[in-house]
Amino acid sequence: MSAAVLRIALDMPLRRLFDYLPPPQMPLSDAVGQRVRVPFGRQRLVGLVMDHADSSDLPAARLKAVLEVLDASPVLDRSAVELLRWAADYYHHPIGEVIAAAIPKALREGAPLIAMEERWTATAEGAEAAAKGEPRRAPKQRELLQLLLARRGASASELSGGLMEGWQDAARALAKRGWVASTEQPLLPADTRDAETASALSAVNISTDGVAGPAQDAGLDARKKAPVLAPEQAAAVARVSDSLGHFAPFILYGITGSGKTEVYLQVVERVLARGQRALVLVPEIGLTPQLVSRFRERFQSPLAVLHSGLTDSERLQAWRSAYTGHARVILGTRSAVFAPVPELGVIVVDEEHDASFKQHEGGFRYSARDLAVVRAQRAGVPIVLGSATPALETLHNVSTGRYERLSLSRRAAQAVPPRVALVDLRTSAVQGGISTPAVQAIERHLADDGQVLVFLNRRGYAPTLLCTACGWVAPCRDCDARLTVHRASERLRCHHCGADAPLPTRCPQCGFLVKPVGQGTERIEETLAQLFPTVPLVRLDRDVVRKRGDMEAAMRRMHSGEARILVGTQMVTKGHDFPNVTLVIVLNADQGLFSTDFRAPERLAQTIVQVAGRAGRGTKPGEVLIQTEFPEHPLLLNLLNEGYDGFARVALEERAQAAWPPFSRLAALRDSAPTSDAALEFLTDARRLRVPPRSIQMRGPVPAAMAKRAGRYHAQLLLESADRTALHRFLSVWLPEVEQLKSARRVRWALDVDPIELF
Repeated sequence: MSAAVLRIALDMPLRRLFDYLPPPQMPLSDAVGQRVRVPFGRQRLVGLVMDHADSSDLPAARLKAVLEVLDASPVLDRSAVELLRWAADYYHHPIGEVIAAAIPKALREGAPLIAMEERWTATAEGAEAAAKGEPRRAPKQRELLQLLLARRGASASELSGGLMEGWQDAARALAKRGWVASTEQPLLPADTRDAETASALSAVNISTDGVAGPAQDAGLDARKKAPVLAPEQAAAVARVSDSLGHFAPFILYGITGSGKTEVYLQVVERVLARGQRALVLVPEIGLTPQLVSRFRERFQSPLAVLHSGLTDSERLQAWRSAYTGHARVILGTRSAVFAPVPELGVIVVDEEHDASFKQHEGGFRYSARDLAVVRAQRAGVPIVLGSATPALETLHNVSTGRYERLSLSRRAAQAVPPRVALVDLRTSAVQGGISTPAVQAIERHLADDGQVLVFLNRRGYAPTLLCTACGWVAPCRDCDARLTVHRASERLRCHHCGADAPLPTRCPQCGFLVKPVGQGTERIEETLAQLFPTVPLVRLDRDVVRKRGDMEAAMRRMHSGEARILVGTQMVTKGHDFPNVTLVIVLNADQGLFSTDFRAPERLAQTIVQVAGRAGRGTKPGEVLIQTEFPEHPLLLNLLNEGYDGFARVALEERAQAAWPPFSRLAALRDSAPTSDAALEFLTDARRLRVPPRSIQMRGPVPAAMAKRAGRYHAQLLLESADRTALHRFLSVWLPEVEQLKSARRVRWALDVDPIELF
């Protein structure tokens, strides 16, 4: 037994903390949340202090000492440390990897918590010398000394940035004489904007200049005055504002175009007026440039933007801006839920239903939306979950009284909801995937000076390349999938593993001509160009949005009216406002109607409602046409007759009868291996380890619906229970045993708690 040890988390896949001896005179009461460098075998690793104890289970002789304390103050405060500890427990993931997901890579590698800069100032002796005209024989030194006196000092970056060329030699000479001195001082961060969001601003003609420091009082920018709210908006803002200072979960359930963003802005305005800060989560920063620009436009306060598209240095800069409190609003994607926010006043989760908030690949698999609710509860602040199509779990929380519903049932600016109709593909002629009624509607809306959005959630030219002679279909060698035709680049590509091959003109089996079958956005673009050769159009999918600025360029063409038709995938449904789009056409709406995944109907309904909501957001009435071969399907009829509310009510009833979430809890043990037998063997071994209590059902193991992907075979073992506590208790004792299985060494495996996708 030994006295006074630090319990440290290290970034490795082990479900434990490591004991180390603290350095002399280190105050243990302030140690939690600090980074330390420690010896680990032959390595020197950076870890985070999670706790301290009076003793260790290890013998004193085996305990090693901390090599270095990297921070004078904690990187994460105690509330953040406890949130991460809770997340590690709930998702049953190694604590070190959980912390690694929350901290920028540069900090994990030992970068300074606070950026420092070298600052040069004149001393009292230097001032006396300058008054006498010294140094007389060194004009460069005299110029620098006078400059530092006039400016009361200057940083090295300022001097090198244009104040004075070749100042370094002069500074060293003056320092030897004691006339100038240099010190290391914290670098005050500039407003953290990355190139992507800056270009997003230019797309909507918003200035990126003149951003000031921390805002005065409310932090409002006088350049942009808040609009007058509609009654429902005003009621929502008032209700959330009344809850500032304590935990209160709200669902802002507003139809598309009802002004949810303005509610967010005015709630944040009130938070800033209290001297607090706001955390705003969005699904994908690249798909929501308008939201970023509206926050920048409204608030003078600095904004930190955090998302996966940043470089390591950009992420570190934004994180530091949040940590120091310089940024008053932190806006980001999934991982921003862990961002440091001193004096947190409110959390907003926009498009809370979006699957992007769930990390369902890689190591630590968590829901940023759910963690945001836990964070708000622990911080004692309100949280606003906004959506036009809330997740069924969220609506269930409303029905049980856990969340409060705030409704926005009317569109802003007196716009009326679009008229929605089904197009029966069984009785309508189709050309290149577009029905005759759809073509006629496009002609009508273009003649009325409207814009048209054509939605198909499938990129590429065609999903299949077929030989009509022998029936050969171009397969992916590494996946149980077909290669997608990309005609513009003359390539065949797998959208699952990225495999790429030249596009053949003849069948490799029989030599007969091959042809593309089915439609992707590239083919729809071609068809529309043939039908409307004089109408400019733009396509928006991941094949054309490949680098920073591509998204904004497409948006610019639509907003300026240069493009009249927009063809797009899921990208067009998120956060975009096209005031002049009066017609939306949904192609291939039948995807998801007959899926084996119980969440597929929910995702389909959300997609249809979201994309339909792009129509008629301005002063002109909107129209939506949904092409389907199953116009009598209950899901489509519910959406048509009762809207998303009607669909959700029926869907929740079906979930309750089938005991699917939110009426039960799921955890999925998933693996992949070089062979199908190895993948199933591990999961079979895991199932045999322990008989679960009667309240927990084990289903499987079974191969994934796409068993082979990227050259590996995937399988799943599903655990289901109506008792969440019992499920987690079982996982806590079962997983350590799973880790010890010999078959575990031959596979890659992970546990997904509350999965949103089932194989």
